[in-house]
Amino acid sequence: MSNNASLAIPLTAIAEGKMHSCTIAGREIVLCRTKDGIFALDNICSHAYARLSEGRLRGTRLICPLHGAAFDIRSGAVLGAPATRPLSSHPVRIDGPNAVICVAGGEPNPA
Repeated sequence: MSNNASLAIPLTAIAEGKMHSCTIAGREIVLCRTKDGIFALDNICSHAYARLSEGRLRGTRLICPLHGAAFDIRSGAVLGAPATRPLSSHPVRIDGPNAVICVAGGEPNPA
């Protein structure tokens, strides 16, 4: 039995260069769309509690609105302090007119 949850979001809801937040299985997710594709990450900064969807998206760099920590949207890797822990990233596939995000079950780790 799989402990994964998924959600389909219309591609039209996520413009290129923009973000879209949603909740899947109780986990806050931010979707980022660039010319490179659509990427899904945990929406809560790993440094301090802040919603990354309220920050800035600069190319493939996601910048936290609270302290300016930066993350690579393609992998969740830390690109800039004060964060030291990467974000969890989640697979996204395109299914017709939708982006389908799959999130492993369980509660997210609090920041």
